[in-house]
Amino acid sequence: MRRLPLRARKLIGTLALLTFLLFYSLLVMTIAVSGHLPTNGFVQFAYYLIAGTIWAFPFRYVMIWMLRPDE
Repeated sequence: MRRLPLRARKLIGTLALLTFLLFYSLLVMTIAVSGHLPTNGFVQFAYYLIAGTIWAFPFRYVMIWMLRPDE
Protein backbone atom coordinates (compact mmCIF):
# COMPACT_ATOMS: atom_id res chain seq x y z
CA MET A 1 0.00 0.00 0.00
CA ARG A 2 1.38 3.39 -1.00
CA ARG A 3 1.73 6.18 1.50
CA LEU A 4 0.32 9.60 0.91
CA PRO A 5 2.86 12.13 -0.31
CA LEU A 6 4.10 14.75 2.13
CA ARG A 7 2.05 17.57 0.57
CA ALA A 8 -1.18 15.56 0.83
CA ARG A 9 -0.47 14.62 4.46
CA LYS A 10 0.20 18.27 5.30
CA LEU A 11 -3.04 19.36 3.66
CA ILE A 12 -5.12 16.69 5.42
CA GLY A 13 -3.45 17.36 8.76
CA THR A 14 -3.90 21.11 8.48
CA LEU A 15 -7.59 20.78 7.62
CA ALA A 16 -8.10 18.31 10.46
CA LEU A 17 -6.29 20.60 12.90
CA LEU A 18 -8.29 23.68 11.91
CA THR A 19 -11.61 21.80 12.02
CA PHE A 20 -10.85 20.23 15.39
CA LEU A 21 -9.68 23.54 16.88
CA LEU A 22 -12.80 25.32 15.69
CA PHE A 23 -15.12 22.85 17.39
CA TYR A 24 -12.89 22.44 20.43
CA SER A 25 -12.71 26.19 21.04
CA LEU A 26 -16.49 26.49 20.70
CA LEU A 27 -16.91 23.68 23.24
CA VAL A 28 -14.46 25.28 25.68
CA MET A 29 -16.15 28.67 25.37
CA THR A 30 -19.61 27.13 25.79
CA ILE A 31 -18.55 25.39 28.99
CA ALA A 32 -16.94 28.60 30.26
CA VAL A 33 -20.02 30.78 29.80
CA SER A 34 -22.62 28.17 30.76
CA GLY A 35 -22.19 28.77 34.47
CA HIS A 36 -20.48 25.46 35.24
CA LEU A 37 -17.30 27.19 36.38
CA PRO A 38 -17.11 28.95 39.73
CA THR A 39 -16.60 32.71 39.66
CA ASN A 40 -13.24 32.29 41.39
CA GLY A 41 -10.59 33.91 39.20
CA PHE A 42 -7.97 31.26 39.95
CA VAL A 43 -10.31 28.43 38.91
CA GLN A 44 -11.16 30.21 35.68
CA PHE A 45 -7.48 30.85 34.98
CA ALA A 46 -6.66 27.18 35.61
CA TYR A 47 -9.54 26.09 33.36
CA TYR A 48 -8.39 28.23 30.45
CA LEU A 49 -4.77 27.21 31.00
CA ILE A 50 -5.62 23.50 30.94
CA ALA A 51 -8.16 23.79 28.12
CA GLY A 52 -5.75 25.88 26.09
CA THR A 53 -2.97 23.31 26.22
CA ILE A 54 -4.75 19.96 26.36
CA TRP A 55 -5.62 19.95 22.66
CA ALA A 56 -1.93 19.73 21.77
CA PHE A 57 -1.41 16.26 23.23
CA PRO A 58 -3.53 14.30 20.73
CA PHE A 59 -2.33 16.46 17.88
CA ARG A 60 1.26 15.56 18.61
CA TYR A 61 0.62 12.29 16.80
CA VAL A 62 -1.05 14.02 13.87
CA MET A 63 1.96 16.32 13.53
CA ILE A 64 4.35 13.35 13.61
CA TRP A 65 2.28 11.69 10.87
CA MET A 66 2.10 14.88 8.82
CA LEU A 67 5.81 15.68 8.91
CA ARG A 68 7.18 12.18 8.42
CA PRO A 69 9.59 12.26 5.47
CA ASP A 70 8.73 10.50 2.24
CA GLU A 71 10.49 7.25 1.45
